[in-house]
Amino acid sequence: MFKRCKIYQSMLLAIMLPGVAIAEVEISGYLKNETAVFTRDGQVTGEAKTMIDENGHDAGDLLKFENSARIFMNGEAGENSTWHADLNLIYDSEGVNDDYKRHKLYTQQDYLRELYLDTSAWGWDLRLGKQQVVWGTADGIKLLDIINPTDFRELNQNAMEDSRIPIWMINAERNIGDSSNIQFIVSQVEENKIPGLNTNGDSGHPFLMKGVDTITGQVNGFLHVAPALANVAGSFTNATQAALLPGGISNPLFSPLGLVPFSGLTVDGFANGPSMLPLGNPTGAGDLGFLAQCGLNFSCSATTLGSDPNANAFATNLMPVNSLNPMDTDYNPTAPTSAFEYMSMASFATFNTFAHFDPALGMFTGAKAEYVRDYPSDSDVNAGFRMRQSRDNGFNYSLNYFYHYSANPDVNLSWRDAVTGEELTEQLAPAGDFINNATGAPGPDNVPDLADFSQSLTLDQLPTNLLTQYPATTLLHNSSGQYYGAFDPTGGMGAYNSNPVKLRFTETLHRVHSIGGSFDYALDTGVIPIVLRGEFLYDKDDKQPVVNRHLLDNGALASSLKMEDADYFKYVLGVDVTVLTNMLVSGQFIQFRNLDFVDDGKADCITQTGKPTDCSRYTADFATLSLGNGLNKGYEDKEFYSLFFSKPFGDSQEHRWNNIFIYEEGGGKWNRLDVEYSFSDTVIGSAEVNSYWGDENTTFGQFKDSSNFQVGLKWLFQ
Repeated sequence: MFKRCKIYQSMLLAIMLPGVAIAEVEISGYLKNETAVFTRDGQVTGEAKTMIDENGHDAGDLLKFENSARIFMNGEAGENSTWHADLNLIYDSEGVNDDYKRHKLYTQQDYLRELYLDTSAWGWDLRLGKQQVVWGTADGIKLLDIINPTDFRELNQNAMEDSRIPIWMINAERNIGDSSNIQFIVSQVEENKIPGLNTNGDSGHPFLMKGVDTITGQVNGFLHVAPALANVAGSFTNATQAALLPGGISNPLFSPLGLVPFSGLTVDGFANGPSMLPLGNPTGAGDLGFLAQCGLNFSCSATTLGSDPNANAFATNLMPVNSLNPMDTDYNPTAPTSAFEYMSMASFATFNTFAHFDPALGMFTGAKAEYVRDYPSDSDVNAGFRMRQSRDNGFNYSLNYFYHYSANPDVNLSWRDAVTGEELTEQLAPAGDFINNATGAPGPDNVPDLADFSQSLTLDQLPTNLLTQYPATTLLHNSSGQYYGAFDPTGGMGAYNSNPVKLRFTETLHRVHSIGGSFDYALDTGVIPIVLRGEFLYDKDDKQPVVNRHLLDNGALASSLKMEDADYFKYVLGVDVTVLTNMLVSGQFIQFRNLDFVDDGKADCITQTGKPTDCSRYTADFATLSLGNGLNKGYEDKEFYSLFFSKPFGDSQEHRWNNIFIYEEGGGKWNRLDVEYSFSDTVIGSAEVNSYWGDENTTFGQFKDSSNFQVGLKWLFQ
């Protein structure tokens, strides 16, 4: 990022400095403090450090204590050109980490907000440099306003001018006749800043979405859950090789193949079967809970959970827990809230895939995970144009086109060789009780052996109906056919690949064609002013998160959550009315339509003990999907309704209050009331109340414990 900033900055300074050196500079700005406190007791998404951590905040605790100095500089650069700079010195003591406390490039806390040159050439007005360009005007939501990315650290609370991230661009505009205008944009590629979408997860951030927490969250994030699952796999493999668990049907006490003899036993079958550990558990669910939290430390208790290298110690959400007792669990795959419940149909032999032998430890241990960014190069750009026209009858409209990298990042999963980095292929193999070795047809023969694994199928070849009735084993192999994990089905008895595997989370951007338009029309009613307006946007070649519960149930982690192609049509229809002399009342209807929505229906798979599980494939709601809500399904057509009021007050109308309320389909609600009061020409105070409520599995409802009250004081100078 720093390199990219320097490249664009140097280009502009080379143009500006000769004129700036001799020009008079006008300086103005302000000093400001904003202090916000929580208005509810609670725990924000991603704040818990373990599954049993209920610590949060109290009403009245500080959410933000931000002090800033904003400096605007303007000057001439030659006879027909001017330049502008916007400097931003800022510090928030309540930021969850350094990325949110102080300066960070390409965020709302960037030191250099704007730096551009205004000039003209060949009949065009040119603005060259780091700037903002506004194409949309919808209340409380962005639709056409896609030129600049957004910093979502305060969700929608702060003004769009502040949350919008200025970027380097060439902005060329000219009038055509008396009523038309055309604008061309060539801009830098930069992404939205979304709390938690990074390597550290931003634990404790007040506006961390559930969907992001499912990727990087310390407790519920797949980035941490996958290695924890793999460590449990290491425990099981070590247990079978040390004869701590009964082996398989053909090898009842000891198995050099680790969990291979368990290829006919699923997670659900184990959890609902008899206990195999000498700990007094009534069922295998207690064993699974114990091994998940304690590893093979049989003296494990609430105070010694972390003494085994494969122990999880309640750090990540592997099994539902009721107390500090690791065996006190309510395993229920019909309403999953934890990782093992989502994998109820996975053969226990699958866990061989996640484990590898670590010679340094002298034991099997689990796979790791990593988070990487694979972004466009500095030479990649976004480009587009807008044409506007005003008609004599008061009808104004625009047509827009922008070819750009989506500002919303994708996160794609893949298994990798941890040594070479090669991407590995996931394969599902029929388990031992799947195939009758005598006939080769589906059906139990109770003899799990290598022949069963030789009938592995790629995911797109696998008959869906087969996996709704029988267990399967997930395998990984490279392009040379080498298998990974604690068992290699091509290498004979006891063979395994010593190379570890890792689950890679790759954050990328993708190209999108955005075609849009807007209109507004002032109606002359003779009574009250009314303006009708609308914005429309068609996004072609965008992406959507698709969950395959069928594959997740069978342990195919990397293939169970994919970013797939989707086109969207989005629009806003609004009415603005002025009443009571000068009070603006604005209502909006907003709809986001997914034209490629995935909903393959709910296929009821049957677990090994006869329980129904969800094996559907569907578009997930990126904002709210979570292990705790069944990986929430999205909406094919998502609707929002908003109502906005704004009115000046005071003897000279120098003060103003505003209120916006947004209701989203599903029951989420947000209301912001803000007041700005001018004590003098140079001192301005403000107060703001943000309330979130409604269904916790909606975009706004999930932030109910982030509701807050904020006051501010600004001193202007020049």
